[in-house]
Amino acid sequence: MEYIDVCDESGQPTGEIVDRDTAHKNGILHRTSHVWVIRERDGRYDVLLQKRSSDKESFPGMYDASSAGHIPAGSDPLLSVIREMGEEIGIHANPDELSFAGTFQCSYEERFHGEPFRDNEIRYAYVYREPVETEKLTLQKSEVDEVRWFPLDEIAEEIQTRHDRICVSWQGLSVLIDYLEREA
Repeated sequence: MEYIDVCDESGQPTGEIVDRDTAHKNGILHRTSHVWVIRERDGRYDVLLQKRSSDKESFPGMYDASSAGHIPAGSDPLLSVIREMGEEIGIHANPDELSFAGTFQCSYEERFHGEPFRDNEIRYAYVYREPVETEKLTLQKSEVDEVRWFPLDEIAEEIQTRHDRICVSWQGLSVLIDYLEREA
């Protein structure tokens, strides 16, 4: 069973821990870490998105952030995202290869596989810009069906107009866009 820290509105752990299922059943605020793997080509940015396994409890079969996961109780967001990247998509990054982009809160209630799902997260977002050859990645099949590069502007347009293929939140993509604008 996976245990996570309950956190306050600023993302700081309160000292209380809960199991992941309880957090999602009751909408308890907790932390996750996300990474955007990006590349620049011809003056444009592409983002590597993962297609979530059809067995995932939320948004099965949809494209999502490059890698993401719950931050285990007592763990650091950066170390958590490094672990997730290695496990899910086979990128074994060093801490100095990731840049902190920001945090954002994401809350929603949906039904997946006929069951209610209440998510309430503070998401820590990072950017990874090292070269990636997708055909050499080792994907965790229980989590990820495939990875694919998408133009950043295509992702932005699609998540504002339809929600049938990409489940990236506008808040999360805005953190990436703001980061890239600051770094330009």
